[in-house]
Amino acid sequence: MISATQIRKGMLILHEGIPHRVMSFEHRSPGKGAAFVRALLRNLESGASYEIRYASNDSVERAILEQHEMEYLYAEGDFYHFMNTETFEQIMLDSETLGDYIKFMKEGQQIVVEFFNGKPIGIDPPNSVDLEVVETEPELRGATASNSPKPATLETGAVIQVPPFIKVGDVVRVSIAEGKYLERAK
Repeated sequence: MISATQIRKGMLILHEGIPHRVMSFEHRSPGKGAAFVRALLRNLESGASYEIRYASNDSVERAILEQHEMEYLYAEGDFYHFMNTETFEQIMLDSETLGDYIKFMKEGQQIVVEFFNGKPIGIDPPNSVDLEVVETEPELRGATASNSPKPATLETGAVIQVPPFIKVGDVVRVSIAEGKYLERAK
């Protein structure tokens, strides 16, 4: 059990015995009355989203999940196929479950898939991934990191802003949470 004030975006909690993902949260301390936490939850079984209000002294139960390392195999429409690296069992996850991480996935990449009662319900993406730049404007002579950024297309098709010295073939590290360039990886 955790305090309602410890709720964070992306956390999995049990609400009425059903696992929910916290999509957003807000701590409020109004001038009158007690502080509270307002959270937007998505039911991981039905997909329904709704807002819940917790008093700041309420307790919330975290969902206990199994985590398995899986390899991303391929996409088929809105579904993405993964294989357990230990048992070779294959599963499918939809684009809604994967969220923004889809833009940074490439075949053969390892990812942690979360299971609740034997059913895949989400992923625990890494903080960053290293991806190759496949298209960007040419490097300008004398360009420095302080100059304005330019768009670059990555091997997964995602487009991010990079410093002007980055060129085609460079491998860059990208923050998953923010979808931003962090540094040159190689």
